[in-house]
Amino acid sequence: MTPRLSLLPRDSTFFDLFIEAGATSVHSAELLVKLIERWPDAGDLPAQVVAAEHEGDRITHEIIKRLNSTFVTPLDREDIYALATKVDDVVDFTEEAADLLVVYKIEAPMAQAGVLAKILLGACRELAAALEKLPTFKNLDPHWIEIHRLENEGDRISRDAVASLFEDGIDPMVVIRWKDIFGVLEEAIDATETAAQIIEGIVIKNA
Repeated sequence: MTPRLSLLPRDSTFFDLFIEAGATSVHSAELLVKLIERWPDAGDLPAQVVAAEHEGDRITHEIIKRLNSTFVTPLDREDIYALATKVDDVVDFTEEAADLLVVYKIEAPMAQAGVLAKILLGACRELAAALEKLPTFKNLDPHWIEIHRLENEGDRISRDAVASLFEDGIDPMVVIRWKDIFGVLEEAIDATETAAQIIEGIVIKNA
C-alpha cells in the first residue's frame, strides 16, 4: 500500500513565532508591573516597554509575512492571523497603559493599577504556556480556564477602581486620566481572554 502523503508542512516556524509572541507578552507585562511599582522613579522602564512593543510588532509582521508566502499552513489561515493580531493587541495595550502614565504625568499610581498589572501578567503567563503547548493540541484547558478566571477578576477590580474615582471629590481631570488607564489595562486583560478563545477554537478544530 502506498503511504498517504501528508499535506501538513514539517516546518514549525509558525508555532515558534507564536511562542516568541507569548514570551514577549510576558516580558511586556513584567515591565509594566515594575514600572507601576517604581513610579515615578521608573528610569528607562518606559523605553523598555516601548522596545517590547516593537518586538511584538516584529513578530506579528513576520507571522503575517510568512502566512502570505506559505502555500500550506499547519493551522487555518484565519486562525493564524486572528491569534497573531490578538497576542499583538495584548502587548500594544500594555505599552499604551505605560505610555499613559507618562503622558498624563501621573504623580503616584493607584493601588488598583498595580493589581490589574499583576493580573495581566498572570494572564500573559498562562497565554504563553498555552502557546508553547499549541503544537500538541493537548492539555491546554487549564490555561484558558485560568485566563477566564483572571479576566473576571480584572473586570471586578476595574469596576471597583472606576467607582472609587467618583468618591471623595477627586479632581475631575484625575478621574478622566485614571479612567483611561484602567480602561486600557482592562482591554489588555480582555485581549488575553480573546486569544485564549482563539486557541480553544484551534484545538477543537484539530482534535
